[in-house]
Amino acid sequence: MARQTQVTIDKNRCKGCELCVHACPKHVLAMSKEINDKGYFYSEVVNPDDCIGCCFCAITCPDVAIEVAVGDNKDRGE
Repeated sequence: MARQTQVTIDKNRCKGCELCVHACPKHVLAMSKEINDKGYFYSEVVNPDDCIGCCFCAITCPDVAIEVAVGDNKDRGE
């Protein structure tokens, strides 16, 4: 069964420190070219299929703006 992951970033909690971008071993994240409501460039998911579910991005985020959901296809009825 294939492993499914979903990375969710709360763009308005992100302050653009880029720690998550550098922590990701698979280059799933990058900095947005847009700014959030607070005036910061925020991180965004650019390569979701490459995510391995390591959660390094969420662990390194000082603003707790990232959530990683990890599961298997069988858990979703697929």
